[in-house]
Amino acid sequence: MVCLFLTACIISRPQPQDCEVVNTTIVKITEGPTFDIVFHNVKGDYYYINRGLEQGLNLDELNSSVLNKNVTLHLAKIWGGSVVSEHIAQLAIDEKIIYTEFK
Repeated sequence: MVCLFLTACIISRPQPQDCEVVNTTIVKITEGPTFDIVFHNVKGDYYYINRGLEQGLNLDELNSSVLNKNVTLHLAKIWGGSVVSEHIAQLAIDEKIIYTEFK
């Protein structure tokens, strides 16, 4: 039973059809645990790029390109698509993709 629970929460190679698209304005960017990059919006919600710092993303560059801008996030769904996570699978401003996990 525990294995089934953990499998339902694992986010592995999400694709666009496995995500919910959210448009929001980012007002703060912080470093999270385990090298995550955490994006905070005006409502106090947060979203993260898993191990973003290990993937070559830079907080200073993200602050200059993303901070106080409207972004489009693809957030991975879990539990068979019934729950939207805070995990960012893709981050874009207008048509420019800043980060993506899509292959």
